[in-house]
Amino acid sequence: MRLPVLKTYKLHIGGKFPRGESGRVVAAKSPDGEHLANYCVASRKDFRDAVVAARKAQPGWAKASAYLRGQILYRAAEMLQQRAGELADELSRSGAKKTARAEVDASIDRLVHYAGWTDKYSQLFSSVNPVATPHFNFTFPEPTGVVVLVCPDAPALLGLVTLAAAAILSGNTCIALASERAPLPALTFGEIVATSDLPGGVVNILTGTRAELAPHFATHMDVNAIVDAGDPATATILKSGSATNLKRYARRALTEKEWFTAKAEDPYWILDTVEMKTAWHPVGV
Repeated sequence: MRLPVLKTYKLHIGGKFPRGESGRVVAAKSPDGEHLANYCVASRKDFRDAVVAARKAQPGWAKASAYLRGQILYRAAEMLQQRAGELADELSRSGAKKTARAEVDASIDRLVHYAGWTDKYSQLFSSVNPVATPHFNFTFPEPTGVVVLVCPDAPALLGLVTLAAAAILSGNTCIALASERAPLPALTFGEIVATSDLPGGVVNILTGTRAELAPHFATHMDVNAIVDAGDPATATILKSGSATNLKRYARRALTEKEWFTAKAEDPYWILDTVEMKTAWHPVGV
């Protein structure tokens, strides 16, 4: 009998797949104890590297036209469709046997949904404001910058895809901490991102424990926002630490079933990771 060669899933940082600074590799197991694969565990240094990659990629991604960002997100949905069977198998072996294929299909649809918002959200949320002087006064949304996403344990893939798409469609870049319970689908999604048209550094994916990484997320001075859908136990750490540089903090308290519904397609989620800017222009100039 030959010994099977199990895959070692790597982190996804800056479009590359590092093993992680700490060298920690752990076994991913199914609920019944089957050894599925191995995956790398991110450290504080890996997170800092991801922030550097996200910050470097953010200006170029924000300058891309809304139409182009929408086309790139749609391309990611196409790539996800091509690997739907593999992802459904990973989700099934990780414990989501009854909902695996439905979750993959919902993830594809969610990418398409948010791809459609790239050139529409600004029209919805912008305004022309009445002023008492001879000026035009416009308010419009701009990306806030680098966003940390703390993903739910379940649904492992759909939660990640939803949070990432809602954050990056406006021109932000993100660092996502994958599900602790089922990290493999998220890392496979990193491989899909790398082979799509998304520039390296726009989506970075880490695996590890919230307890270890949450304090670093909260206090890093170059993170602009945190979207938290993880364990409520770490919410206090994230909220209190965010005050160090006035990070935005948004909580996504959805049940596992609600991630499959219209509640996770709320266009107002986009507002949590944009800044409203106001410009004045003299009339007649």
